[in-house]
Amino acid sequence: MPQIFPPNANAFAKWAIIGGALFVGLLAVALVIYARTITYAVGVPVAQPVDYPHNLHVAQLGIDCRYCHTSVEVAASANVPATETCMTCHSQVRVGAPALQAVADSWSSGLPIEWNRVHNLPDYVYFNHSAHVNNGVGCSTCHGRIDQMTQIWKAEPMTMGWCLECHRAPERFVRPDTEVFNMAYTPPADQLTLGAELVAAYHIDTDKLPQCSTCHR
Repeated sequence: MPQIFPPNANAFAKWAIIGGALFVGLLAVALVIYARTITYAVGVPVAQPVDYPHNLHVAQLGIDCRYCHTSVEVAASANVPATETCMTCHSQVRVGAPALQAVADSWSSGLPIEWNRVHNLPDYVYFNHSAHVNNGVGCSTCHGRIDQMTQIWKAEPMTMGWCLECHRAPERFVRPDTEVFNMAYTPPADQLTLGAELVAAYHIDTDKLPQCSTCHR
């Protein structure tokens, strides 16, 4: 009977299997990287009608987060500031600057500036800003060092797994209420001890936090 396969067929099959396994592994890694950089847009600046450098307004001028995001302590959403808030300063500062033309146009027309969302959770996820900032979760925990950003982008993936890291062990992340809006806050060496005390002081229900209904309502 004539030989159907060449002598090197076994070696070819062996390397084809190894190559296929390597390809699948590399594909899995590539998909994770793609998900975190494109799908979740972590670290990708979002273009805005007006370039708003947080590093200038927060770090250099010392403007508190709550000056613009006025509802963050009392409502589920951290509101985007109205044009009137911008004009509190810019009716006197940098008047007529080309970079602020969209602000001037909004002020003249009465139409709001159409900002582009950076953090856009799915409709099936309930997130309450006030519940977090009033219970020791700092702005920088979720949003990163916004005070150092020239543009605005997501610092964290905002996935369910990422959120559960905190919901399963809030003592690792909570901070004193006086430090919630401190963008440069660094957890102390005894964070777990301090965190456990703060969890008790804030009356955080650690049994309820990881439950599905806490975020999916």
